[in-house]
Amino acid sequence: MKHSSKIYIAGHRGLVGSALWKNLQSKGYINLIGRTLDELDLMDTKAVNSFFETEKPEYVILAAAKVGGIVANNTYRGQFIYENLMIQNNVIHAAYLNKVTKLLFLGSTCIYPRDAPQPMPEDCLLTGPLEYTNEPYAIAKIAGIKLCESYNLQYGTNFISVMPTNLYGPNDNFDLEKSHVLPAMVRKMHLGKCLEENNWDAIREDLNKRPIEGINGDEATGRKGDGANGNEEILNILEKYGIRLTNSPTRPLAHSPSLPLAQSVSVELWGTGAPFREFLWSEEMADACVFLMENVDFQDAIRENSSSIREIRNSHINIGTGIEITIRDLANLIKEKVGFRGELVFNTSKPDGTMRKLTDPSKLHSLGWHHQIEIDEGISRLYDWYLNQK
Repeated sequence: MKHSSKIYIAGHRGLVGSALWKNLQSKGYINLIGRTLDELDLMDTKAVNSFFETEKPEYVILAAAKVGGIVANNTYRGQFIYENLMIQNNVIHAAYLNKVTKLLFLGSTCIYPRDAPQPMPEDCLLTGPLEYTNEPYAIAKIAGIKLCESYNLQYGTNFISVMPTNLYGPNDNFDLEKSHVLPAMVRKMHLGKCLEENNWDAIREDLNKRPIEGINGDEATGRKGDGANGNEEILNILEKYGIRLTNSPTRPLAHSPSLPLAQSVSVELWGTGAPFREFLWSEEMADACVFLMENVDFQDAIRENSSSIREIRNSHINIGTGIEITIRDLANLIKEKVGFRGELVFNTSKPDGTMRKLTDPSKLHSLGWHHQIEIDEGISRLYDWYLNQK
């Protein structure tokens, strides 16, 4: 890519896309284009085709997707498969029709079988059943890989696919219903810390930045007409998401000036805490993607199988650290970084999801890229970012 090349980043406002935009800018790329959902609905085939015909991007990074954690994936199954298929099909096909020089498609390591070998190499794709809770999303992403692969083989395009592990970082989604596990934990423990310190200014500030089910800090008071009822409304929504006062059988109103400075608070987390997960700082994922866009083509990513007939499969590339941590240890690490002193309660009636999901990044390493930021440093960075957002 030249620094003047026109590069379209689909999903440039999200966790992944914003990190890619920032990385490209830092490397001197000056012709970046992006469109918000209001400006371009990627599920609208006609609108996508018109955009490509008008803008004629030379390079495309497809980071737009409908994403969420285990709750959202399992609840909105139809939306997850339909919307992701539509987005992928529209953008990839338009890239082909408009002779895009190179496209990078971002998927997810949930494409791998539920009982995949650990760590998971690219070659284990489609060798067993998927994890049920995110099966629709995974199938959509597998379809995206195969669409890129098939267009390369039939039409000679240069479309590559990357499968990042669990990502976290600036511009993450902290919605308590739809976010992934790590940002959800950060926010829950931040709110738990504020509650145990009886810091209602901080709680209201948090809800004003990121309302929960439409409840923000100012309106909670205004609708009820006084601070007491407003605080009770906030306590109810926090309790719904597992952030609870536990210092007495009858819950006190936390606005009371007679309350002690420190209150007993618990934070509930789903599952047993036993599953292992791998996490990659989103800005490092972006650096890996830009490295691949600059240095690696489809032909470089192809692996031949051992049969006498050459079959092009599993050309996608894992992006990960190759290092895992249990959810319980992750929770305790976040608790330490946030400064939450209360109790962590694991609700074992809730699903764990896949027990292990560790990538094998050796293919990426062989191409010349390695991660640098470990989880301990990354959580500190994320919490600092969270606190400093206006």
